[in-house]
Amino acid sequence: MPEYQQIRYEVRGHIALITLNRPEAMNTFTGILGEEWSAAYRRADTDDEVRAVVVTGAGKVFCAGADMSGGAGTFDSYDGGNFSAAALSTSAFEIRKPVIAAVNGSAVGLGLSLAVQADFRVLAREGKYGFLQVRRGVVADAYIHWTLPRLVGSERANELLLTGRRFSGDEAESMGLALRVVPAAEVLETALALAREIAEECSPLAVAMTKRLLHECSTVDLPQTAAIETRWLARSMGQADAIEGGLAYVEKRSPAWKSRLSHDWPKDEA
Repeated sequence: MPEYQQIRYEVRGHIALITLNRPEAMNTFTGILGEEWSAAYRRADTDDEVRAVVVTGAGKVFCAGADMSGGAGTFDSYDGGNFSAAALSTSAFEIRKPVIAAVNGSAVGLGLSLAVQADFRVLAREGKYGFLQVRRGVVADAYIHWTLPRLVGSERANELLLTGRRFSGDEAESMGLALRVVPAAEVLETALALAREIAEECSPLAVAMTKRLLHECSTVDLPQTAAIETRWLARSMGQADAIEGGLAYVEKRSPAWKSRLSHDWPKDEA
């Protein structure tokens, strides 16, 4: 089993729980944390026992952005190399399992950008949020210029990214930045409940295909969407889960899903 320095990884039933584990530093983002977070996503993606992923933070903060313990030297130069604004080598939308960000406290800068990559966000009402990068003299990262306008609309994204202002959990909810906003003490259980619903009630294969569909169709026109949907629907029909789903409904029982992505995922799909 991999050993981690700055995250914790555990599997609860069919849910992988990734915990950012630098509470003494407000879970600020480092190169090591990014490598381990990315590896944890890949591990969850290839584990057939995992059907959903929850990411949260240890302590009272989700992630207070980049580690700025270097002070003035944090952003003072760029020398190329392996640097990437993506931050994670494997992002939440690149894996086939649904990812839920259980934002248990404040999340700013890169920490909030990475939470936005998740398929769902549960935010703490008491938390403070913001894309603060322009107030630190740099541009925002982690695909936020692609993800945020699609989530809250272009004008709202313009405001949040160009002003770098902070906002509350309630405001995040009103602008559509979160699926749920609850007291901090309820964030993790709310996220886990959603993960359990997906893991127990929905076919792992159909969920993975649907996530891929949502991503593929986000930038194509209607005829292309019809073609993509037709391709994926044809691949899901006739599978064991398609039969089990219908039987479970007729027999009024919980489904016993049999699909395993390691075996049933289309071989010609990355």
